[in-house]
Amino acid sequence: MALSRKSVHNAVTRNRVKRIMRESFRHWQARLGEVDIVLLARPGIAGQSGKTLNAALEKLWEQLIERCAGSSSN
Repeated sequence: MALSRKSVHNAVTRNRVKRIMRESFRHWQARLGEVDIVLLARPGIAGQSGKTLNAALEKLWEQLIERCAGSSSN
């Protein structure tokens, strides 16, 4: 996981956002299956609260699960 200084200028804030992303992924990992995921942070993410970030990530995980449900790599 990598967050650029362009999207989050302050290192402390960048690490907070990465911590939230990792924790959210850890909770959803079993339901996501075996997929490679790239998260791109947009400018403005630094001003979001932890609850807002978690809610946005939860919505993204659910969309990803729905999108990948039809495809299988058998």
